[in-house]
Amino acid sequence: MSTPDPDPRHTPGLTGDGTLRDGDTPPAEGGISGISHPEPPEVTHAWGPATLITFVAVLVCLVIAGIVLGLVL
Repeated sequence: MSTPDPDPRHTPGLTGDGTLRDGDTPPAEGGISGISHPEPPEVTHAWGPATLITFVAVLVCLVIAGIVLGLVL
């Protein structure tokens, strides 16, 4: 498949003044269709086991720091 010539004088189906004849359609668009690079996979859930373990560990560290500094209890 070749890309149509962009010069209007060589485009098939045009009249002398550059308009389409009745019932004609313009030539198909040339080029490559689709995306230029693969898209990253979708995130299905944000709260996996690693996230929850990290959250609990930070919370425990904050509570311990609060107890040591006398801010909690």
